[in-house]
Amino acid sequence: MNIKNCKKCNRIFANDSFDLCPICRNSDVEEFKAVKDFLYDNPGADIQTVSEVTGVDTKKILKFLREGKLEITDSSPNLILDCERCGAPIKTGKFCNKCISEMEREFRGAVSGNIPGSRKDLGKSSDRMYIAERRKK
Repeated sequence: MNIKNCKKCNRIFANDSFDLCPICRNSDVEEFKAVKDFLYDNPGADIQTVSEVTGVDTKKILKFLREGKLEITDSSPNLILDCERCGAPIKTGKFCNKCISEMEREFRGAVSGNIPGSRKDLGKSSDRMYIAERRKK
């Protein structure tokens, strides 16, 4: 039987490819629902207010924002998230739109083989290095 310890409560549970036990996952769902319901009634509330009213930790609310489950409204002056690649302020997720476009272009280039520094960019075959042949006596 494949068992695992929950990352949150350290309780043993049957491994179902999640890091949290079913009880902790249900708790997370309930906390997300409380935050979502509060924001539905109070759009534009800051993270501190949401945390105080719902009882959900600010770190957990930031996690919901990073996972893309929540989004900061356009009217909100609080852009508390930064792009993990360039540091630009963002509303949700981990990366800004510019970095997402650049990474998509890089991934497409990697799949098609047009990567700078790849074998195609090495130049003439005479410019390549080879292992020297040993002298035969």
